[in-house]
Amino acid sequence: MERISAACAMEWSIDLEKGLRSKVAGGPVEAILQIGQRLEQWNREPEPTLPVYKMFGLVPGEDRLFANAILLRLAEAFRVGDHSVRHSVVRVFLSLRSRNKNKYNGGKNYGILSKHRVHNQSQLLTRVKIVFDSGDVQSRALTLVLFGCWADFAKDSAEIRYIILSSLVSSHVVEVRASFYAAACFCELSDDFASVILEILVNMLSSSQMMSAVRLAGVRVFAKMGCSSSLAHRAYKVGLKLLMDSSEEHFLVAMLISLSKLASIFSFLISEQVDLLCSFLTQEKTLHVKAMAIRCLHFIFIRSMCHFPVSAYIIKILFSMLDDPELPSDLQCQALRIFHKIALYSLANGRDILELDKLLTIVENASKSPITLKQLLVIRVLVDISGKLRERIRIGSDGADSTPLLSQIIAFVIDQVTSLVKPMLDLCCTNSEVEKECQCLFSLLLLLVEEHPDLGVLALDKIHLFIEYLVNMHDGVMSASKASLSVNEIVDFKGKTSMFIMSKLAIYVYRFVVSCLEHLKETGSITTEVVHKVKLLVEHVHRCSIFDCYIHMIYSLLLYSCIAGDFVVNENKETNNHNENLLVTLDDHLIEHETLALECAEKILAGIDYWDAYKAGKYAAHQGAWFTASFIFERLMTKVQSDSCHCWLKSLAQFSHSEKKIQLILLPKQGSSLVNWLETKKVSTIHFKDNPVEIALDAAGNINLPKCYEKLVEAYSSLCSSLEALETIVKPGQAFCFQRWFLALRVKVLAAVVDIVKLLGTVPFNQDKITNEQVKRSILVEYPQLSQQISQVSFQLKRLAQEFDLMATSFIGMDSKSSKIISALALSCSILAFITGFTLYFPEIPVYENVTTCSLEGLGRFSHSVLIQDLIGRLWHMDHEMIANLCLLLKASGQLKSCCHLQSGNQIWSSGCGVKDVLTVCRYAVTRVVHLQNEANKGHNEEDLSQLTNDGWQRLSDVVTKWMHIPFQTPKYFFQIRQCVGSELFASSTDTRSPDGISILPGFHLSLNLCLQLKNVPPDRPIQLTKLYCILYCKASFATPKPIEENKQRMQSGYHSWEIDDMIDLNESLFQHVTEDGKTTNTKLRSVDNGDGGVVKAFVCFEPNERGQGFSTCLLDVSGFPVGSYKIKWHSCCVDDQGSYWSLLPLNAPPVFTLLDPLHAPVTTK
Repeated sequence: MERISAACAMEWSIDLEKGLRSKVAGGPVEAILQIGQRLEQWNREPEPTLPVYKMFGLVPGEDRLFANAILLRLAEAFRVGDHSVRHSVVRVFLSLRSRNKNKYNGGKNYGILSKHRVHNQSQLLTRVKIVFDSGDVQSRALTLVLFGCWADFAKDSAEIRYIILSSLVSSHVVEVRASFYAAACFCELSDDFASVILEILVNMLSSSQMMSAVRLAGVRVFAKMGCSSSLAHRAYKVGLKLLMDSSEEHFLVAMLISLSKLASIFSFLISEQVDLLCSFLTQEKTLHVKAMAIRCLHFIFIRSMCHFPVSAYIIKILFSMLDDPELPSDLQCQALRIFHKIALYSLANGRDILELDKLLTIVENASKSPITLKQLLVIRVLVDISGKLRERIRIGSDGADSTPLLSQIIAFVIDQVTSLVKPMLDLCCTNSEVEKECQCLFSLLLLLVEEHPDLGVLALDKIHLFIEYLVNMHDGVMSASKASLSVNEIVDFKGKTSMFIMSKLAIYVYRFVVSCLEHLKETGSITTEVVHKVKLLVEHVHRCSIFDCYIHMIYSLLLYSCIAGDFVVNENKETNNHNENLLVTLDDHLIEHETLALECAEKILAGIDYWDAYKAGKYAAHQGAWFTASFIFERLMTKVQSDSCHCWLKSLAQFSHSEKKIQLILLPKQGSSLVNWLETKKVSTIHFKDNPVEIALDAAGNINLPKCYEKLVEAYSSLCSSLEALETIVKPGQAFCFQRWFLALRVKVLAAVVDIVKLLGTVPFNQDKITNEQVKRSILVEYPQLSQQISQVSFQLKRLAQEFDLMATSFIGMDSKSSKIISALALSCSILAFITGFTLYFPEIPVYENVTTCSLEGLGRFSHSVLIQDLIGRLWHMDHEMIANLCLLLKASGQLKSCCHLQSGNQIWSSGCGVKDVLTVCRYAVTRVVHLQNEANKGHNEEDLSQLTNDGWQRLSDVVTKWMHIPFQTPKYFFQIRQCVGSELFASSTDTRSPDGISILPGFHLSLNLCLQLKNVPPDRPIQLTKLYCILYCKASFATPKPIEENKQRMQSGYHSWEIDDMIDLNESLFQHVTEDGKTTNTKLRSVDNGDGGVVKAFVCFEPNERGQGFSTCLLDVSGFPVGSYKIKWHSCCVDDQGSYWSLLPLNAPPVFTLLDPLHAPVTTK
């Protein structure tokens, strides 16, 4: 448990005293600066509460005592020290004051320098005042600055006020400026003092004899006149009059800044200040004044957007600035930024004040402008506002042939990229700025496609033409070069720098194309025309020799996952001739392009840059191209020397080999073709041999799933070997936590599928004729046993869906695509659980109850209504038709009332990352189950039940087959090897601090002090936490031997998140508490009798400090527990500033408490 600043206060005070007494040159200054950093850390932490004092064994108030001692030592050092010491002391308090600005609330300072935390105020002021009375000008100035830093308690001293006021008339500029600083600090907190200062300022700033530096320092005080609205109004009027009466440029600039800051605080001043700034933009003012006016306008809009007076007049002024050729480019860009924000805000609030014709004229002029930044800003503006106006905006003079604005933007972006790339190819030189500008343009284009997915086809066509242009440009330059350049010069042109730039450009194009294809995938628009275009794009990339093999490979697999998914979804559909032709095209495309990928992988491995090969293998695994991934990882296994790297690559190779076996089962044509390619090239796999797969097909040509049982078992065995190889890697902490958990889940899912296929092989569901004896035997003998087995598998799959949910929220910083892939896997498990659970579920038939009376023993938590509810929660905002069908099933089970709050915390709101294929399978499964239940309502005897069970088995086989065809993609996060963000819980008894641990007497409640500490948080924390929550869970059956210290350390180092059986249930209980009872910050206690001595659950809320550390207390009712030691299971979570829920994996062993035998309890003496 990390110590907080309050627990270090005594040590820090002693270190400061030692440093101040040091005789080493610079020692006192170094000690002062060190304590300054520590005070800043302390200043950011909340004040300790009683539980915090008890956790660290502190006496309440002890920290304040040492804090005041530190402040006194600094004041004493300021009094007796030289100028360097005094400067360092002032630096410390200036830094503390700047950090305290966000702690002001209603004029009150809650930092370490606040009035209620500094007890020896008079002593501090007295010691510092001695320096003012006896020191030189520099010392007096430093003293005044200190008074300003201590304004929260110094403002109440009449003597200090007099010193500040008298210093305003000093003959020394440095002293006057320091007094203005102190006065400004006092004005923020004292209305009466600010009124006096305002009168003095009027006289001083009106005097023509006052020095410019003094006047500018006085002007800055106006920004601090915000103690009350009446004072602010008076100060604004006075400042406005002084502004109008002056023509000095520096004075005007400073006053505009101060009045803008003051107006941004009080909404009733904003309109007047905006009018003032606009008048300065339209008058004949200097460029410096206009530049400051436009920056102040931007500042006010950002700070007070809701009160900003948006009008057509402001838009007109901004347009005039953009059209002014004499205005510098930086001012034009600043005006464009303000217009951008104002336009978005006005359109979002239903106000259309844009002059469209004028805007389009500016766009046309900007396209001809040599200023790249202005061009990019104009494109950004068009991208953001065009969608809101797209229904009525057209570019062009005649209405019949006018082109939509968005299409024009796409062409404009491609033209800009082309104009940037062309000089580089013409001159055979590289430019780092070109890369950045191209990246920015493609990012804008990606944003446009994300906002308007229907533009994907048009954008794809433009990209194809752009790549074709690049290839032709490169070929033309190379032809000309061969005639005029030497061989060495040609090689230089194709050097590393040029290849790097062009490869980056190809990557940007690739990312954009992926975005377009994801849209086409979601809308079902993958047609033969699209496939043909992508093939042309890949061919053009392969033609260009400047692109390396890695670029060639990723383009070869560009459509792999999208096309594979469409092939899977439509494979068993009744299709028309057009779709049948498309399926043939897609099948051929998969074979052709993975063959190309394998050829590229062979070339990459033939080189010496194995890092590129590893990246290529990662990409293939992301796309689900398992032949390529397996080929690369198996080859890389022999190239590494590190044991950990060898185990990692071995795990990846076996993982890829397992998925490749499943592909060999489901896509025999593709698999056999690729295996033949490997044999032809004599590069067949070394460690894992692949034999041609003979797949039995039924009469319709579909795969006979039960006949694939042995092959699935082989894939399962290979996957288990992958997990075993990964577990042999010895790494500190939780470096491979995600990878091991992900593989373990995949193993469990595949095991459940193997169990289903095994059950399918034991029943004759695909036979057309079944005799009466078979019916009777099936119903009376086999049906109960099969029902129990199928229900067990369904329950396991439902729990796996929940475990995937837990994984999706347990890794802070995971990229959104990886999170969506995991959520899609959770949804697919929920679908399998649903179809499996309803395979033999026909409650409407009377005979069903007779044969299933004892079939569900041992599955107390299994319920068919729970399966429906889980699926509804995941589909709540995705498919209303499926929701309606599921609600009908839920109504039939009598559980419809519980459907109103079934929204899951891990819903998928988009159809990317393979979700569309999962939804297609889900739609098929729900439709078939509803149909079977409707048929069951008509049945009454054993023959009807037999036919229904036969249909149920057939539907289960169909759904599992379709599910297996969904491309399995590896999340990108799988290849990020890092320690996971988790938490550690530390507990101690509130009554005693026994060295033997937590112990109480029987019959009493257990009162705990708790500290929840985040671990492995990266320095650039991806989220800002607002709350920490924890659930504690204990029952009498958790009795355990009292652990010794060695065992405790072993438990901490050998802990894995997925090994706790209750983690899923604890997380769901905690999630429900946070969402439903999140407004309650008190500890909640609930005790439930569960037949084994009771169950105790407690929810605890923590306020995290800067280091992710929170403290609280908890009371557990263990009065009914017998004598013994018990462990308290726990789970924690956090909520960020966006309201997102994140589960935190526990990284240390659960706390253990002991109920002492009263006869042997130790006696404590007072």
